[in-house]
Amino acid sequence: MTDTRTFYDTIAEDYAAHFRNPLADRPLERALLAAYAEQVGAGGQVADLGCGPGEVTAYLAGLGLSVFGLDLSESMVAVARRDFPALRFEQGSMRELPLADGSLAGVVSWYSSIHTPVDELPDLFAEFHRVLAPGRRLLLAFQVGDAPLRLERPFGLPVTLDFLRRRPEQMAELLSGAGFALRSSTVREREETLGESAPQAFLLAQKEG
Repeated sequence: MTDTRTFYDTIAEDYAAHFRNPLADRPLERALLAAYAEQVGAGGQVADLGCGPGEVTAYLAGLGLSVFGLDLSESMVAVARRDFPALRFEQGSMRELPLADGSLAGVVSWYSSIHTPVDELPDLFAEFHRVLAPGRRLLLAFQVGDAPLRLERPFGLPVTLDFLRRRPEQMAELLSGAGFALRSSTVREREETLGESAPQAFLLAQKEG
């Protein structure tokens, strides 16, 4: 967690400038988020966990959700608050959420579980399960693969971090073990024009009960 926080604190400004409006060239992702927003509906609180600079949080808010963002990096939260002042952003760990049991109508983990070692994913998904109300939904996005991607000196800055790739069936099994029922699994092949090096996966799961 310390390495992850330091990495994103260091690159926050450059990351936000480089990935501004990241959904612009990704129609499938926009459609999945829109479908998720329709399923969640208005009224309940949704958490965008590992929100980074807040772009996806803002997109979900534009779809009518009552959403807030949380990120481990204080610098990322500062960027999100600056760029989206009308929305709520908090600094904290998604592994220990300051939320009551069953208090959320939705959880979004948009490429934010990719720094959690696989043996720690059951605890992470159990925490997502704890804060979701029964019958409510989790949307999970990640890159597909077996070998991690090591990013060294991004934007010329002196930091390095591993980005862990997963198999959808592996993630589905872990979600099931945490008390979720898988509702949909979508895999999009990599787009070279977007600079992608791996397929992208999107899992929608529902808290049972």
